Amino acid sequence: MSKRFNDTGLCIPSRHYMVDTSQKIEKIIRLIEDGQYFTINRPRQFGKTTTLSLLTKQLNQRGDYVALSISFEGIGDTPFSNEQAFAPMLLKIIARSVRFIAPDVASYFEQAAREVHSLAELSDFISNYVLHVNKKVVLLIDEVDKSSNNQLFLDFLAMLRNKYLQQNDGLDYTFQSVILAGVHDVKTLKAKIRPDAEQKYNSPWNIAVDFKVDLSFSATEIETMLRDYSQEKGISPDISAIAKQLHYYTSGYPYLVSKLCKFMAEDIIPARQDQNWTVDDVEAAFKMIVSGGYTTTLFDSLTKNLENNPDLYDLVFQLVINGEDLNFIVNDPMINLGYLYGILVESGQGWCQIHNRIFEQRIYNYMMSKSLRQKKYHEVNGLGGPEFYTATGLDVKLVLQRFQAFMKENYSHRDARFLEREGRLLFLSFLKPIINGKGFDFKEPNVGDERRMDIVITHKNKRVVLELKIWRGDRYHQAGLQQLSDYLDIYGLTEGYLLIYDFNKGKVYKEEQLEFDGKQIFAVWV
Repeated sequence: MSKRFNDTGLCIPSRHYMVDTSQKIEKIIRLIEDGQYFTINRPRQFGKTTTLSLLTKQLNQRGDYVALSISFEGIGDTPFSNEQAFAPMLLKIIARSVRFIAPDVASYFEQAAREVHSLAELSDFISNYVLHVNKKVVLLIDEVDKSSNNQLFLDFLAMLRNKYLQQNDGLDYTFQSVILAGVHDVKTLKAKIRPDAEQKYNSPWNIAVDFKVDLSFSATEIETMLRDYSQEKGISPDISAIAKQLHYYTSGYPYLVSKLCKFMAEDIIPARQDQNWTVDDVEAAFKMIVSGGYTTTLFDSLTKNLENNPDLYDLVFQLVINGEDLNFIVNDPMINLGYLYGILVESGQGWCQIHNRIFEQRIYNYMMSKSLRQKKYHEVNGLGGPEFYTATGLDVKLVLQRFQAFMKENYSHRDARFLEREGRLLFLSFLKPIINGKGFDFKEPNVGDERRMDIVITHKNKRVVLELKIWRGDRYHQAGLQQLSDYLDIYGLTEGYLLIYDFNKGKVYKEEQLEFDGKQIFAVWV
């Protein structure tokens, strides 16, 4: 059976093209060998389950370890109702997880499940088992936040913590390491379980060390998967360039890397004779995954998390639509929540930024659609006529001139505060019906040296760079021109466009054709 790119559930090396994560597994095993307890909390579809599977298999291949890997997914709330239900349930889950690979171990745990009915008895069983097996036993629990919305789970963690401390004093036997995996870490899981004002901050899991292994894929790691695919298919693409482009759009988010590759392998490449992948194929896959007609559970979850948290929605809106710079302060509850859900990360300069360009574009499209629907900018309807297009493509100069006239006629009386808050959204609302169905516009938050750029428009295989700026004087204007020139160099372009918002009284609506650093830049003030 030939391999395929997998975008659902567990990745299996014999069935799926996979990134070589052996170095990550080695780092995790070093934590286990040191006897560390820790939590792998990462966003959904970030490779947690696959990592635990690979880790379990590697540990069980060694003669000195027993790895017991279980999941709380799909077990419901009943087993968490009391100790008498929880203790045997845990042992039964362990028995089921090993029944095909270690029947004798499964039988041992099944027998224990009929005899153990409390956390105290469970604690004694763990001690006796570790002593009896005479190996280092590791417990791995996946999806800890799926069915654990209760206090009993915290009591279970407190029991494990107490055994860990007693073992260090030579007073008990217990697991060599315990690994919890889920979206929430124990601190946020505790807040989920006990949101009341009297919640205590001393965690039952304060023995856990920080988990610093990066589960995202680097461009070099992505190359290993592409090399595997290329060898099997007998092709010779530019693996390095393609891997870099995949990382550029995904920032190494495991699911997104696999999904783009799946689009290329199953939807884009079969339509032509040449089976070699190119960087342009990555561009095409990017457009497919961010299109309004496509969705997946990850994107549904992304939207749901924003809709269910209005303060988080407003924060992300300021980043994506208004282009504001916000310090990444992880103690800020909303920033922490965005980080927890995989929406926000810290940039190299200490600012908040959207995790990856795919998320950025999906959020951009969703917020634009919602804003247009709710605010009903009736003035922009019907502006998508053919006059904005020439034989060579979109006439961006005309778009900016028309927008300038539109702003002068409809918004010249509005105060600066409103315009600074709504100006960018007004232009995006103006632009959408013009390019809808004829071209493609996307947010480009970080290019090259990670300085901000706003809008990139593609039409008929031509790319247009359009920057939105606020007028802050000539010195900043010159710096902005240099920034735009640098962006154009990255894309190999010699023409660019600048939309400048001037909120000063007595401003002049004007336009200029500028030559700067060998580039032709058309600038419009509104």
